[in-house]
Amino acid sequence: MSKRMLIDARQSEEVRVVISSTQDGRLLEYDYESSSRKIFKGNIYLAKVVRIEPSLQAAFVEYGQDRHGFLPFSDIHPDYYRTAVSTQEKTETVEEMPAIIEASKEAVVLAPETEENTEVVETVITTEEEADNISSFRRERLYRQHKIQEVIKKGQVLLVQVAREQRGEKGAALTTYLTLAGRYCVLMPNAGRAGGVSRKISDNGDRQRLKRILEGVEVPEGMGLIIRTAGMDRTKIEIKKDLDYLLRIWQKIRDLTLASTAPQLIHTEGNILQRAIRDLYNRDIEDVVVEGNESYQITKSYMKILMPSHVKRVKEYTDTSVPMFHAYGVEEQLNEIQDTKVQLKSGGYLVINTTEALVAIDVNSGRSTKERHIDETALRTNLEAAEEVARQARLRDLAGLIVIDFIDMDNEEHKTQVENKLKDCLQSDRARIQVGEISSFGLLEMSRQRLRPSLFESTMLVCDQCNGTGHVRDKVSLALQAFRILESNVQNAKEGDHFLLTLPVASAFVLFNHKRRQLTQIEEHYKVLININLDENLIGSEFKLTCNDKEIKSFYRPSKKQNQKVYNINRKDHQKPKLQPVEMYDLQDEALIESYTSEESVQEERRSQNYNNRQKRFNNDRRNRNRRFNNDRRDNRQNPQVNTASEAKKPWWKRLLKG
Repeated sequence: MSKRMLIDARQSEEVRVVISSTQDGRLLEYDYESSSRKIFKGNIYLAKVVRIEPSLQAAFVEYGQDRHGFLPFSDIHPDYYRTAVSTQEKTETVEEMPAIIEASKEAVVLAPETEENTEVVETVITTEEEADNISSFRRERLYRQHKIQEVIKKGQVLLVQVAREQRGEKGAALTTYLTLAGRYCVLMPNAGRAGGVSRKISDNGDRQRLKRILEGVEVPEGMGLIIRTAGMDRTKIEIKKDLDYLLRIWQKIRDLTLASTAPQLIHTEGNILQRAIRDLYNRDIEDVVVEGNESYQITKSYMKILMPSHVKRVKEYTDTSVPMFHAYGVEEQLNEIQDTKVQLKSGGYLVINTTEALVAIDVNSGRSTKERHIDETALRTNLEAAEEVARQARLRDLAGLIVIDFIDMDNEEHKTQVENKLKDCLQSDRARIQVGEISSFGLLEMSRQRLRPSLFESTMLVCDQCNGTGHVRDKVSLALQAFRILESNVQNAKEGDHFLLTLPVASAFVLFNHKRRQLTQIEEHYKVLININLDENLIGSEFKLTCNDKEIKSFYRPSKKQNQKVYNINRKDHQKPKLQPVEMYDLQDEALIESYTSEESVQEERRSQNYNNRQKRFNNDRRNRNRRFNNDRRDNRQNPQVNTASEAKKPWWKRLLKG
């Protein structure tokens, strides 16, 4: 299926990238990047351990952001273990700690030599199943022998990579098993013997060919290499060239690490334009249309570095009268992504509700009544829903545990068809996915890896009215709730106490109009003073009760807007980043551009020269044949007295031409 990539960079605050079908304009992939919310996943930092939690078997590290990162014990490489310091470190003085930290920082960039190296899972691909099993077994055996408080110390310097973005009150998840993703392969500098071919490549012939290429590529000792799906049709020279560049990037990371002080940003994954060309672009995409001159030049430069022969596919959208997404019919589809209800062509619909770690998808038949039997209606709606669920998971980046409530089907064959349909539609997804089976209740469970910050969380705020619940109390219910709380507090009050109840305007009017007599009776019985105040700033289910100007906080629930938590992001001067981080595919790196473009130009020139030589030899042979043929005809006409025996030996067509 032919596709088209559209990049909307008209607004500097947000860049949007979509991939749509050229036949019907249907949206297939969506990615975005906002200037207010940067993506840190994949970045490499020089961090320092600030706290160790034995109960969680994890460490909290400071890596330069407003929240400390969470580093599980299973994501700490054995090279950082300090098992040889048992009794000596207990007697070390404070003055000796800087030397230990410097030694730990030097150990960050040393190639591992232990056999307990583990496998690294990259955001796009994974290693082979055999290497995964061996690696997990070694990791479990290793972690059973040690505890984090025995091998990791406070103040130790680590080189970490962001594995999962910060979400809400949760800090970012970090790992010390680093990965550097290139165009055709992924370099794992400290993964040891792990590596192989992406599981996404299912064809046995392609896997065997790529394994032979991988065996012929020289990978430094202690490092691992994975060939991505983008490198399936590539030659050994192209994969070797991509590996050489990743090794140069790793060398720059080593040099910058040794010259830095934690916390420090060491390596950036790149902007959305680079990721779009590296991860989303493939040979099925016919055109890359960019709106915005500056982004067009940058995209063209990245394409020239990564795939020089496809530069001509990058085009600039120059029509200023109509925005590009409106012209291609994409804007309306992007607006539909925010809705919880998704319509199906058959008349059915999906209802998608997202929580922090679980996504519930309900499939309903709706107006789907074209089939003759209920089983046929359920099968058709479920098949269409399975295809749409796979599409919505890519567009919305639904992650975590996803539970799909399909329409009940009694036929086991129909359930198998729906499961196979869902798995087939998920083949093109770049995330790691595990799919279960449809249970007797019609539920199917699947888990999906998060590739980027959630679209819902990045573009939406928690409602000030309902605090995210989706419902608020009506004015009568809120007034009665406040009245009961006031009544319960008055019972324990002293004579002469002054109560002030602050309510929204509508709820306060309910008490004024319907509860005035009861309030008077309470004042006379308990000999207290009760006043009701109107506050237009209170919204939703909020109210406030004070006694003698002392606030009763247990009954006051301010909105998130009024009670925003402010994080102190001011850091000390020596902790501010001073060195420029290493950037993937830096356009200012002349050696990079020369290494990619020079070899490509040489290959193009060589192919052109070979083609010209073949054409020249063909033309020379044709001229020689024509010359010999004409000479023979001329000789035959000048010498009619020829030997009949020699004439009989000539081919039939020559005798025919002679007449």
